[in-house]
Amino acid sequence: MAGEHSRRQHRKGRPVAGHPAAVRPKEPRYPEVAVKPPPFAYAAPATLEEAVGLLTEHAEAEPRVLAGGQSLIPLMNFRLAKPGYLVDLRKVAGLSGIRREGEVLVIGAMTRMSEVERSPEVAVAAPLLTEAIGLVAHVPVRNSGTVGGSLAHADPAAELPAVALALDAELVAVGPGGARTIPAAGFFRGPYSTALAPDEILTEIRLPVWPGGHAFIEFSRVHANFAVVAVAALVELDGDGDRIRRAALALAGVAPVPVRATSAERALAGAPAADHGAIRAAADAAGADLSPAGDLHASAETRRGLARTYLRRGIELAVTRARNER
Repeated sequence: MAGEHSRRQHRKGRPVAGHPAAVRPKEPRYPEVAVKPPPFAYAAPATLEEAVGLLTEHAEAEPRVLAGGQSLIPLMNFRLAKPGYLVDLRKVAGLSGIRREGEVLVIGAMTRMSEVERSPEVAVAAPLLTEAIGLVAHVPVRNSGTVGGSLAHADPAAELPAVALALDAELVAVGPGGARTIPAAGFFRGPYSTALAPDEILTEIRLPVWPGGHAFIEFSRVHANFAVVAVAALVELDGDGDRIRRAALALAGVAPVPVRATSAERALAGAPAADHGAIRAAADAAGADLSPAGDLHASAETRRGLARTYLRRGIELAVTRARNER
């Protein structure tokens, strides 16, 4: 009976004194392992003011803001980024949404790419953006990634910086001193570097509505990878639709930052819309201005050749669409 009582007590989780289980230390249910990124502190503020305050308060920890996490988290896991403090913006109200203000499309920085991709309002006001987002990685990434996160990450091969540059977008940032507006032409400073101060947060992107044709095309070695070369092309025709009134062309993957093909834009102004020779000459002129770096994905000359080809294709597609919309 005593032995049976001991077994019953053990099954119930109350071992009797002297039983081996009574002195054996309890093992953790899951073994403790080190996480991939270096240690960091974390906060999820509810207001923009609080978020900015945390960036200022913890400046010595080199804090970073967390939006969709599709770029920052992989960098942290590889320990290429080592912020000591993360400020999660996902609970901050007022940073997402899409609205039209006259001839300007306003997109909150925390708006998910998938929402922008599916938005009828964006498709009408900024079809270039819709087309470009469809080329960003895969659907799960676009479901989490944000428009502002991609722009603030400033990857030189990413699609959205080229779109912002082509459209002459304005980016609104908020810091301890209040809000300021930064033109896209001055926002991108280098690879993964922007004009944002360490204690500033990108809050919205303002995109002028373009009254003409558009095209976003790119070359990548594997579907959904970053582009080796990408082209954002915008073309507006004159009243008769026979000549190009103006063009805006931006490229990604050919320089440390997205660049405008200004020589091609000047060459196209006033050119016959149906003149393929003029379009080719403009693309060649732009290619001659480029000095891309070579890497394992493509040599400098290959990138320059791709830039010429994709510029020509992008301009021709934008012209075709501009004529079809008339």
